Amino acid sequence: MQMPYQYGTEEWDTAYADTVEKRKASEPQPYIMMSPEWISMYESAIQADAKYKDLAKGWEGTVVMHVEGKSEYGIDDDLFILMDLWHGDCRSLKLVPRSAGEAGDFVITGSMDRWIQVGKKQLDVVKGMMQGKLKLKGKLPTIVRYVRASSRLVDISTEVSGRFPDEMTAEELEGLREWIVPLREEFGV
Repeated sequence: MQMPYQYGTEEWDTAYADTVEKRKASEPQPYIMMSPEWISMYESAIQADAKYKDLAKGWEGTVVMHVEGKSEYGIDDDLFILMDLWHGDCRSLKLVPRSAGEAGDFVITGSMDRWIQVGKKQLDVVKGMMQGKLKLKGKLPTIVRYVRASSRLVDISTEVSGRFPDEMTAEELEGLREWIVPLREEFGV
């Protein structure tokens, strides 16, 4: 059995990137929302988006989407998706271990159902935080100041083709569970 990689090392980054590329080549599209291959496509879409770059010129810091696990969707434990955002650039976007996710500058926590609502544009992220449907660790005034950039990030996520766990068959959900377990063992995510 492969010993787990240590997050924050070049070895972790390289092995994670290799794993994502292999998954992108082998998994059918559209990819499952929140999967490493979907996250990679989302990262590329943010990096190529001129409107986001303009709206987020002054933004800096890490934003983490903390997705609470839900067994019915094949995700037995929480997922942490870290966006390293810097003055209109998305330097990286990937699944990370809990400790790295919880250390983000801004951590937005919600159930898988809430994140599905965000992804389907049924729930605005900022309104969701203000209504208590999503929890924020970080400075809400900063998020509000960049509300248009935040909204653009959601818009970009909806432009990236993907399948939501609530639309998947029981067999597909079991497949989702099967890729998460080794990813957690190898990368601590």
